[in-house]
Amino acid sequence: MIIDLRACDPSSRFESDICIVGAGAAGITLARQLADSGLRILLLESGGVDFEADIQALTDGPSTGHDYYPLADSRLRFFGGTTAIWGGRCAEFNPIDFERRDWVPYSGWPISLDALRPHYDHARALLGLPMRQSSQNLWPQFGRQAPGFAEDSLTTDFWQFTPETERFTLRKCTDLAESKTVRILLHATVTAINAGDGGDLIESVAVRDISGRNALITAKHFILAAGGIDNARLLLATNIGNHHDQVGRYFMEHPHARGGRLAKGQFWQLFKMLHGRMRDRNGHLHAALIRPTAAMQQREGILNSAFTIAARQAPQANMVAPVKAYNGLKHSLSPTKTNRSLWLNVKRGITRFNEWAGPVRPRVLTAMGWDLTAIIRAEQAPNPDSRIKLAKDRDALGMPLAELDWRFSALDKHSVRVMMHEFAHQLEHMGIGRFDPAPWLDEAQTLWTTDPLISAHALGGYHHMGTTRMSGSSRTGVVDADCRVHGVNNLYVAGSSVFPTSGWANPTLGIMALSLRLADHLASQNTKVKTQLSTVNA
Repeated sequence: MIIDLRACDPSSRFESDICIVGAGAAGITLARQLADSGLRILLLESGGVDFEADIQALTDGPSTGHDYYPLADSRLRFFGGTTAIWGGRCAEFNPIDFERRDWVPYSGWPISLDALRPHYDHARALLGLPMRQSSQNLWPQFGRQAPGFAEDSLTTDFWQFTPETERFTLRKCTDLAESKTVRILLHATVTAINAGDGGDLIESVAVRDISGRNALITAKHFILAAGGIDNARLLLATNIGNHHDQVGRYFMEHPHARGGRLAKGQFWQLFKMLHGRMRDRNGHLHAALIRPTAAMQQREGILNSAFTIAARQAPQANMVAPVKAYNGLKHSLSPTKTNRSLWLNVKRGITRFNEWAGPVRPRVLTAMGWDLTAIIRAEQAPNPDSRIKLAKDRDALGMPLAELDWRFSALDKHSVRVMMHEFAHQLEHMGIGRFDPAPWLDEAQTLWTTDPLISAHALGGYHHMGTTRMSGSSRTGVVDADCRVHGVNNLYVAGSSVFPTSGWANPTLGIMALSLRLADHLASQNTKVKTQLSTVNA
């Protein structure tokens, strides 16, 4: 059932077993998984079914650290959230991402990859993805050979691309809209989380809309699934779960950068191995990347960053008209349904052209003065000084705006520098040619640098992670291994804000896996309670 708060009485009340705050990838996955549990689910969405400028303005706020996208453009507020412009790129964390790494401060998850594996498999099935295969098994399916890097040096890995990029749109969520156990409440922005006298139990949340309508929601369990910025913003604004000043800290992105250029030699040999999107024997799309092996990470004390090779304009060049037009189409138009459809169709056309053109396209571009460039998609080390805070200004509903203070550490740059110099060494060893690491990597005063010519996402992937991190203790994190807020019995957090570390993998598949795990946990808790009650009554 879909309910719009704007059509409700000025002050309404709703009751449910589980209230989910946010209808993005995490919230929708939770609602779907819980729909058949026998529990009554209320899914709250701050926006409506499409982009609305006055609702989107609620996401605004200042950025006081390293340069970042305007916060009002960094995530979307309507049903489906930022998945409305998702490219479908999926990957799993590597085993090392879950481990406590002595050379990475604040690393380590309280769960292992094995604990998440069945939920990854479930998420893959929901997205129409094949089961994960090793790089060694995939390369022959593409009719290509893997680069011959030394065994304990660099290695290759792959993204997969789901055909289900519209899975979270309302048009594709008729199962939820027609469910007898799930209600969707639109234009319902949470403005208060009300705890009981002891502070260990949430009794209700208050929601408001800019139209003036408001409502009170009571539930047995509450789940914040509002994204890596707004999950922290809500907890900070209501002073919940922050006994040890951990909420909002450890903000991480997947920062992008230019790692260097292939300067001389037979580099087309390497490019032919790595370029473009490749189809496996069943027609599933993949794209290759290069990253350090776990052995190299440990030996060199570096992060699990990754990079790709692509033709890009040289640094400080004037952006050519087609690139400028594409960026303008993506970033200048408001993300309404019509404009999103226009952009996605253009993007699909470019992808198909690149598949058809293959290695011919970059040959033409390099002849025009472009470089074959290493494009960094980095893991960022968890850093308590990189954080979401509350700004002094407030939004139209009276809530403090979020303020982003995005910071880098020396380990972030060191990891890229080591990886690029190792890449140069390996290319020389294989007889392919010379690779020149980017000059900024050896500049002592620069922790990170951005380049608008490397990507339509020049700063990062719009991946907001770590701000309500998972930890075994409230002194080092916000939620426990079950994603429950430390010290609060019925409040949970879903989404990439609970990631203790970020790896190189795009977060959506991991968000879904953790959401499925949380849904199963809540459903099992409900079953236990019913069993206990049956025993008592018997």
